[in-house]
Amino acid sequence: VQLQASGGGLVQAGGSLRLSCTASVPIFLINAMGWYRQAPGKQRDLVAHFTSSGSTAYADSVKGRFTISRDNAKKALYLQMNRLKPEDTAVYYCRVMDSWGQGTQVTVSS
Repeated sequence: VQLQASGGGLVQAGGSLRLSCTASVPIFLINAMGWYRQAPGKQRDLVAHFTSSGSTAYADSVKGRFTISRDNAKKALYLQMNRLKPEDTAVYYCRVMDSWGQGTQVTVSS
């Protein structure tokens, strides 16, 4: 599976960004999908994902601010990020099964 992520950028604290990740294969049967992030000097952490039952789950630090969604027809995975904070600054990666996107930088200024 090849993944193409986009949508990162520089935003002020309190702002919003929407990340997109397009897969090279149909995703309608896949629930093993999610978004991760890695800040400088830190490990890569799970931000949001679909569970095996198809529901969504979030890291405590982003609950209520981030929303993961999908569009099966477009083979796309999204991460809507609202009320962004400087501590959200990181490279964000999408993952579908065992494949990773190339990462997209999100920088939140204070």
